[in-house]
Amino acid sequence: MGAGAVSDNSFRLDDKPAIVVGAALGIGRAIALAFAEAGAKVACLDIDEAAARETATLINGAAGTAMAHRCDVTSEASVADAVQAAIAAHGAPHVLVNGAAMREPTGTIVELAFADWNRAIAINLSGAFLMSRSVIPHMAKVGGGSIIHIASQMGRVGAAGRGVYCATKGALIQLAKVMAIDHARDNIRVNTLSPGAIETERVSFRYGSMADARAHSVPKHPIGRLGQADEIARGALYLASDASSFMTGSDLLIDGGYTAV
Repeated sequence: MGAGAVSDNSFRLDDKPAIVVGAALGIGRAIALAFAEAGAKVACLDIDEAAARETATLINGAAGTAMAHRCDVTSEASVADAVQAAIAAHGAPHVLVNGAAMREPTGTIVELAFADWNRAIAINLSGAFLMSRSVIPHMAKVGGGSIIHIASQMGRVGAAGRGVYCATKGALIQLAKVMAIDHARDNIRVNTLSPGAIETERVSFRYGSMADARAHSVPKHPIGRLGQADEIARGALYLASDASSFMTGSDLLIDGGYTAV
């Protein structure tokens, strides 16, 4: 193999402990499955513990290694408990994916209730802060790793009635940059992954049905369709693995051309 060639092994996560927050459904579940297929030992964390256990069962049933634990990312105590459970099961994490997000209501800042604003920030943004703060000391002790915040193309552009969502996702992009600077000395890389509209239950819920979601959102994506969760999972695998070893403080945008228009 010549200099600069990419080995398939660079995309592997063999025996590396990984924590995926938001692993119950959609993109988070797809990421957990992709990590397990690449050899990682996956801790599936979510406030929906039953669905997180379903994800872990899928992994274990396919000869992978996974556990599940309830995690409320708005609670410092719950985060600490979940991280300790993951470490007890698999060891200190080499990878952390912060994918918790709420189904925030649509409305201008005049229409949006203050409680809804605060809860969206607590889940979408502060949850990533609490998880990262809990994991980083353990990750640093074992030589470093990769932290991935799931942001959005809406962290780069605006959309009517999506103020708190756009604000939190844009903040995650900036947070990753600062964390990348602060923790480079710990051999910890920090990046964001920004999907466009993906065919998940979250998108279906927002628009009432998947058909309505497609009708509304496909015209905004030059590629001519919505994305699939496994397409985002492949991006997460790249960021988690040594394939992206020279990448930190960046945002990997996988949005079907949404922001190109």
